Amino acid sequence: MKLHADKPDLHTITSYGDGWIAINGQRHAHSLVLSSSGLLVPWPCTRFEDLSAAHFEQLLTDTALPPGWVPELVLFGSGARLRFVRPALLQSLIDRRIGVETMDTLAACRTHNILAGEGRRVLTALLMEN
Repeated sequence: MKLHADKPDLHTITSYGDGWIAINGQRHAHSLVLSSSGLLVPWPCTRFEDLSAAHFEQLLTDTALPPGWVPELVLFGSGARLRFVRPALLQSLIDRRIGVETMDTLAACRTHNILAGEGRRVLTALLMEN
């Protein structure tokens, strides 16, 4: 059996609590997007009710993803509780055949670490409501 070391260059969610997330030990209290490609940027949304199709389109167009890097899966952390957005808001991802999984933000944190650690192309949008 061949063992591989964990990738130390990945952004890892190291801890979280009510209203904050720590990535590689640095604490964040605002919505953000991170990916297994190394992306870590703020996500300009503070309330679930304010989400629009543009927020999800931005995940692929306005972020600093490496050229040619396309996620196979987008994780959406919907805040403190599980809430699903209308499918029309996700249309830009669906049209590109990118899978979308919705879960509460803390579950999305755990799932991101697992998938990124497996080498999957995952993009995670975490909503932190203020």
